[in-house]
Amino acid sequence: MIHNLGSKTYIASLLGADSRNASANGTGFDLQGSNDAEGEAIVILDSEAGSGTSPTLNVKLQDSADNSSWADITGKTFTEVTNAAAGFEKISINTNDVRRYVRAVGTLGGTSPVFVYGVSLVYSKKYGN
Repeated sequence: MIHNLGSKTYIASLLGADSRNASANGTGFDLQGSNDAEGEAIVILDSEAGSGTSPTLNVKLQDSADNSSWADITGKTFTEVTNAAAGFEKISINTNDVRRYVRAVGTLGGTSPVFVYGVSLVYSKKYGN
């Protein structure tokens, strides 16, 4: 059965779009509970080119069973963003293969780096919900 994207697709912010001059950890997003996510989901990084001296932005995904102890999700790292160009990239995760909570972690490098970026999760709820 094909899901209707309009009524079965949801968007959550893993790291809200903002100007950042320091590394940041997103808030854990509960894939279970009322969100009831299932199957493939898309995580989108939308960033502007950075400023500062040799600025870099590296964003990765982590998961947790308890929303407290976090571990990197293997292979779920975005391409590094620099001052040369803006970044818009998506990666997919299978919500059935990760632990209950997910978050995005942005790490800045360089001298006085500043990036405007956000990370969003696009997911579907379990069939019938």
